[in-house]
Amino acid sequence: MATEWFCTICYHEHESAVSLAACPECGADAKSLLAVTDGAIPRSLEEVRDLARKGLKGICAVYPHCDGGDERICQREAYGHAIGFGGVGSGASFQANVTSLAAWRLNTRLIGPHFAADTTFVFAGIKLAMPIMGASVSGVGRYTEAISEEDFCRATIRGCREAGTITWRGDTWFYTPESHPALDALAREGGYGIPIFKPRAQDVLKRLIERAEKMGCPAVGVDLDGCGSTVMARHGQEVFRKSLQELRELVQSTSLPFIAKGIMSAEDGEACVEAGVRVVAVSNHGGRVLDATPGVAEVLPEIAARIGGKALITADGGVRTGYDVLKMLALGADGVLVGRDVARAAVGAGSLGVKLHLERLGQTLRQALLMTGCADLSGPGPDILAR
Repeated sequence: MATEWFCTICYHEHESAVSLAACPECGADAKSLLAVTDGAIPRSLEEVRDLARKGLKGICAVYPHCDGGDERICQREAYGHAIGFGGVGSGASFQANVTSLAAWRLNTRLIGPHFAADTTFVFAGIKLAMPIMGASVSGVGRYTEAISEEDFCRATIRGCREAGTITWRGDTWFYTPESHPALDALAREGGYGIPIFKPRAQDVLKRLIERAEKMGCPAVGVDLDGCGSTVMARHGQEVFRKSLQELRELVQSTSLPFIAKGIMSAEDGEACVEAGVRVVAVSNHGGRVLDATPGVAEVLPEIAARIGGKALITADGGVRTGYDVLKMLALGADGVLVGRDVARAAVGAGSLGVKLHLERLGQTLRQALLMTGCADLSGPGPDILAR
């Protein structure tokens, strides 16, 4: 008897009497195919999360509240094991991202004309439906058997695009200049995504940046805090701190807008601006590179006060809802990135899961803007926040 198979990457359905090795339409790995039975295709974000919980068993429990607490699966098993979805060391930096955002409250502003909030946002010359983008998470294909690495990359690219936004794509220890799943996925998807590379040697970075430019990516960047990655070094992938001159050299090596990710101090933000960086990404790498850092929401206001208007500012870390997005915007970010939740959505249901998750975030953000009296993204500021 033939079985109907549903591809979570391209959404095509195929009938076959045997298991398929790959999607005949888009080439997605067999792991991205669902056997279609009653209720097999997820129709809601809740169903996506249920599937993700199965795919990430023992690594991430897809808790309703993701905070990196030491009783959580991701953090409890981090000691002596691969870091997985948890935070480095005690997980204090991961938790600080969540608690620093939770410390802020939103003030309602209800008197005035009715409006439908406008969340459109221009990034790297592209008009997006919302100021929310997928973060440059990588390596998920090695954490779980539920999805291949290239399909994970393609799921985030496609899902974000279908939700009206864009994803950043990362770099990790098993990526090489010759075999780079993120760039391979971007090539297959027409360059619609933003590659963020580890701070490799200058000549290697220039080659990777050139490849991204040739395939039509709208921007490129470097994860500066990746200089502390011990797993890269253990696998022969050297990473380095970058001097101001080296950063300037990278900026000048491309015509694309350049992103410096991993900034957690106003001084580093100012140095990025001096080097010609167009986008400063305030981030502590999801709490995954240095224990005991502040949360992003703690340092964001000072960085925004020093470099706001001189470079576009993005923020990530602990963002779980559209309300969290609004808080980051009010604290000084122009755009916001979401990492762990997008990764879980991709594991749960590929492109479809990512699309459903981003749409939920956008819907919640619009409601939050309405309730705080902000008609568009120029509205959020400190006045809508309370402690």
